[in-house]
Amino acid sequence: MLTRVWFLTAGQPLAHGKSYCLKRRYTQTGSRFVQIMGTDVHYVDEGAGESTIVMIHGFASSLHTWNDVASAMTRDYRVIRLDLPPFGVTGPLRNAAGAIETTDLPTYRRFFDTFMQVLGIGRATLIGSSLGGLLAWDYAARHRDAVERLVLIDAAGFPLKLPVYIGLFNHAPVRLSAPWCLPESIITGAVRNVYGDACEIAPDLLRRYVEFFHGEGTREAIGKMVPALDFADLDTTVLSTLDVPTLILWGAKDRWIPPEHAAEFTRRIPGARSIMYDGLGHIPMEEAPQRVMQDLQSFLGTPDILRTPVQV
Repeated sequence: MLTRVWFLTAGQPLAHGKSYCLKRRYTQTGSRFVQIMGTDVHYVDEGAGESTIVMIHGFASSLHTWNDVASAMTRDYRVIRLDLPPFGVTGPLRNAAGAIETTDLPTYRRFFDTFMQVLGIGRATLIGSSLGGLLAWDYAARHRDAVERLVLIDAAGFPLKLPVYIGLFNHAPVRLSAPWCLPESIITGAVRNVYGDACEIAPDLLRRYVEFFHGEGTREAIGKMVPALDFADLDTTVLSTLDVPTLILWGAKDRWIPPEHAAEFTRRIPGARSIMYDGLGHIPMEEAPQRVMQDLQSFLGTPDILRTPVQV
């Protein structure tokens, strides 16, 4: 497999139009690109610790959701964050003819497996939020020896009614019109809805979500992706077979994935611990990074009792 990895400096021209603008505005120190499945995937690789952490964002988010948490953890760990397709600077996957691919779960599996292989990550702690949480526990179930620890933050996986802002894309008129005329109020409304307290959202953060959603091909890709999201067919029985130390973090005011799902993950994954955050919503690591960072550091510093041999 021919793979290209390169570093990006501010203002370096990589493309034209919207893609170039997003790259120029939202790449940061440590930004790199690697070609996977024909797409230039944006990721950030920072820190030089012996242990590696891979952070996976959720639906319609980006690696920037981890900014505050990641910056605090690079002192002790190598921290890798990526923009999942079709989101962030990465944008949609495309076939050889340039048509946008549907990012269903099998596609995400192939994509994430390739990402880990290309970067040479043989073993890591996975921290996943929402859709990224689903990809994290699914990867842990399929690659038993490749995951050191697992953190699920308001993770997807169990059957649920899609949030209204996502479910809109199940309707053909919305899918057809979204690439051309999706009201900005829908995007800003969705962002406010994932926070426990919408008053905490900074204007520049809100603008970032809007601009990423208007990335080249992103809305068309979401229109293809949403009808393929079917959590009812996921094999969640594998959760009970996981033997990796697991921490479940959840916002008590999550309006997108019910807090009851936190208890279900905790019940099914052997030895899993859970923390519920009063007043926080679907993305607590973005809304209250200090609280989440402290719990992550505590968990990562706890001995691995599941895999530590008993001394006789």
